[in-house]
Amino acid sequence: MKKSKASTILVLGLTATLALTGCTNNDSASSDSAEKVAFNKTGLPIVDKQVTLNIVSSKAALAPDYSEMVIFDRLQEATNVKIKWNNIPGDGYQEKKNLMLASGDLPDAFYSSGFSDHDLVQYGQNGTIIPLEDLIDKYAPNLKKLFEQRPDLKKVVTAPDGHIYSLPRAEEMDLIGMPNIMFINKVWLDKLGLDMPTTLEEYHDVLKAFKEKDPNGNGKQDEIGLTFWYNGWCGNEGDLIGLFGLPDSPFEADHRVVRNGKVIYAAVQPEFKEAINYYNGWVKEGLIDSEVVTQKTEQIFAKGKTEDPTLGSFIWWESTEVVGTDRVDDYVVLPPLKGKDGNIVIGRSNYSEYGRDAFVITSANKNPEVTMRWVDELYEPKMSAQINWGPIGEIYEEDANGMLVNKELPEGVAMGELRQKVAPGGPFVVLKEHFGSVVDMEPRAKERLEILDEYYRPHMVSENYPSIFFSPEELEVINTIEPEIKTFVKQKEAQWLVDGGIEDEWDDYVQQLKDMGLDQLMEVYQTGLDRYNKQ
Repeated sequence: MKKSKASTILVLGLTATLALTGCTNNDSASSDSAEKVAFNKTGLPIVDKQVTLNIVSSKAALAPDYSEMVIFDRLQEATNVKIKWNNIPGDGYQEKKNLMLASGDLPDAFYSSGFSDHDLVQYGQNGTIIPLEDLIDKYAPNLKKLFEQRPDLKKVVTAPDGHIYSLPRAEEMDLIGMPNIMFINKVWLDKLGLDMPTTLEEYHDVLKAFKEKDPNGNGKQDEIGLTFWYNGWCGNEGDLIGLFGLPDSPFEADHRVVRNGKVIYAAVQPEFKEAINYYNGWVKEGLIDSEVVTQKTEQIFAKGKTEDPTLGSFIWWESTEVVGTDRVDDYVVLPPLKGKDGNIVIGRSNYSEYGRDAFVITSANKNPEVTMRWVDELYEPKMSAQINWGPIGEIYEEDANGMLVNKELPEGVAMGELRQKVAPGGPFVVLKEHFGSVVDMEPRAKERLEILDEYYRPHMVSENYPSIFFSPEELEVINTIEPEIKTFVKQKEAQWLVDGGIEDEWDDYVQQLKDMGLDQLMEVYQTGLDRYNKQ
């Protein structure tokens, strides 16, 4: 009877009233996890006699100690598992984590572990952290169900040796695959009597008119035709390259794209050369921002908010960040343009909505079964939403159907800052189908999804490079070869875009990349992709 009642409370999200009145820190009932304890294999509480787990975690700058977070108080109340947190600020976390691992002074678990792929395999194979697949199978029904619903999620956390050393996090909003939305100044189009461009050539003519016909009316030629974030994670030039037939993935000079199961390095393809050569012409005409390869995001934002409007068109993932709330209605989405071959093709980024370093259990843990049962509670859908965005009573309230809906924020409170204070993040999974049934989506995210669905998704390529778990040997090749290649390609692309010269230097550039190990690097990425696809 006791188990049934507690389970119901937790699944319902544990009301704010319970959190405010029912939280206890009854240390007298605690037992240390250095001793094996009896536990309940199903239901709640997990243990009848309170047990304490020592867990290390990094935390966000504005976050309090996790022992002060309401959501963990509620979890302790329901599970009878107390967490003794060792929270480490993000800036010093990796150094302190590595010292613990080197000294053998281990906690029971690392939450938001920050373990790299190399860490996971190294410390998994030497026994510092333990394989989790059997514990998941026996004691993690919520996570098992998620693995059944999303086999790719299980692939992401499965190491090349077949073990699972860490638990996932996932937020399936389907937003980050396409972070390059193009916006255009509709007020200027109307003022100059121009139609919305539909082709690359028409877009050129519009930008030229923006630049030369003083649409802001201040008598100065201060208009910027087009700006974007060169090699940025969003708002980058990838789909401008794509207008020449091969959408690129240029974030930090990545340039890995996948076509028909084959890994291609976009920055050595003929389409890339043709595109950069073409856009150098736009730079010479003054249609592309002269600072485009050097500017930081704050400069882009400042250009959108000048006293007289100066931006004709820009690429970003939402318009308000760039041009502000006062001017946002002046800008509209520029529908995807037809490329040089008359087709519309939109790229897909290599960003993953899945992460694999959310939680690891160490060999020092005498109660891994209890720990797995505790962390599995975080994968219950409604709890996952609260772990990611914040708890009921602070961020959410429940509607008549029990769905989490956003509370109105207090005046002057920024959601981003509040979220750091009340939501720990870490091990959670929010699937696409949970939005609208378990939790309501943030308004800004809804708006971006509507744009992607209307304009971009019908034209997006189907493949990207997934989040692959590489072996230590593969990582050594990647870490040895890739940094130098990225630096070289980023510098050459910027040079050719601004100053030109790609036709003259292209063959030597391609050969130099081969000499730097590009073919070997692509072989490693292809091997990883083939292994991933066979799992």
